[in-house]
Amino acid sequence: MNRSRTRAAHGVTGSPAPSPGVVPWLVALDIDGTLVTYDEVLSDAARDAVADVRAAGHHVVLASGRSLISMTPLAAELKIDEGWIVASNGAVVARLDPAAQEGYVLEHVETFDPEPALRLLREHLPEARYAVEDVGIGFRLTEHFPDGELQGKHEIVDFEELWAGDVTRVVVRAPGRTSADFHRLAEAVGLEDVTYAVGWSAWMDIAPMGVTKASALERVRGELGVPAERTIAVGDGANDIDMLRWAARGVAMGHASEPVRSAADEVTAGIEGDGVVAVLRSVLDSRPHG
Repeated sequence: MNRSRTRAAHGVTGSPAPSPGVVPWLVALDIDGTLVTYDEVLSDAARDAVADVRAAGHHVVLASGRSLISMTPLAAELKIDEGWIVASNGAVVARLDPAAQEGYVLEHVETFDPEPALRLLREHLPEARYAVEDVGIGFRLTEHFPDGELQGKHEIVDFEELWAGDVTRVVVRAPGRTSADFHRLAEAVGLEDVTYAVGWSAWMDIAPMGVTKASALERVRGELGVPAERTIAVGDGANDIDMLRWAARGVAMGHASEPVRSAADEVTAGIEGDGVVAVLRSVLDSRPHG
């Protein structure tokens, strides 16, 4: 069962006003494998392109499977201190606000009871590591994940304590398995009443039913008043497919898998070629795309 809570938005766009007659774009950017490399490197070209798009009055919205607390440092590096963030694959929508105690305000949070999915997966993956997210704090885990994969405070708990309350996200990690194994497992066990996405490694994110980056971005689009035809999304993972289909212009990174590329309207260069930069620059110079 999904449970959500929403705060009233305050009309903060996080970008300078556009020139008269210019309708802003909403540019949704995945992080890992799109904006930064898998080694956490943000290129100068990408940093500058984001700054230039925002300076022109457009809305750059970071949209990631990452937790909120692992996204805010990147936002700070990009000098984004006002605007919107979509975290936890859409379960968390936050508005950056330098006046807020934590630097952000939670505007919408979707939660669910993780017990059924956890019990089912544990039957088939007893060796996996399981975690649930505590928004703005960190994770409760059955055992530690590989270094650097989860940020914030980590509390090791018994498996049954993972469903002590409703959560925004469940993370399943089985280093000895492959992403293909996870896809086969998800299809075989028939996960119900949840939305799941399999990462590039042996990693699965489980969110409330119907909650994706796309559902959260549609909420942000409504708050910003951006026309649906002025939306762009760039991503490279399976959890980006709905987002790419949602956007008027969905762009897949060149290294993305075929299902991701098929969901997009166009394909840019891969992460090593800074493909996101070409997309951002096209927002500014109105080059034809596709």
